[in-house]
Amino acid sequence: MNLSKEIADLIVQMLAENGTVEIRRNDLAERLGCVPSQINYVLSSRFTPEHGYIVESRRGGGGYIKITRVTYNYEALKMHLINSIGDAVDEKTCRAHLQNLCANGLLSQKEASIMAAALCENAYRDIPQAQRNMVRAAVFKQMLLVSMA
Repeated sequence: MNLSKEIADLIVQMLAENGTVEIRRNDLAERLGCVPSQINYVLSSRFTPEHGYIVESRRGGGGYIKITRVTYNYEALKMHLINSIGDAVDEKTCRAHLQNLCANGLLSQKEASIMAAALCENAYRDIPQAQRNMVRAAVFKQMLLVSMA
């Protein structure tokens, strides 16, 4: 198994208990037999707001990393998501949002697949590069407003 996946799976398992976990980076790295920077990599790539997590850290002797699985009410989630998209969004961020919506039961896999197809880079190949992410953001927001109505 890939070490990054193993780290992420362990953190998700820890989060399953109550939605929040506090870990010491060095302790977790020692437990898994890796360097602390590997923990940082996993946190920064897989436990992001787009994936539905808040990561807080405290440095120093009593330092820890606190990871919280975000839970929103439906209307707050919709508004937060639309606001977080902003005026421009790339395909990778769209996919992360779609995955999070599916994981929380707010979109079906079929809906997410259709949206992903409409938001993929290939769908925008005839649009000038400088405008693609702006058009993608407008399309994504409109699809979310309609599908999450």
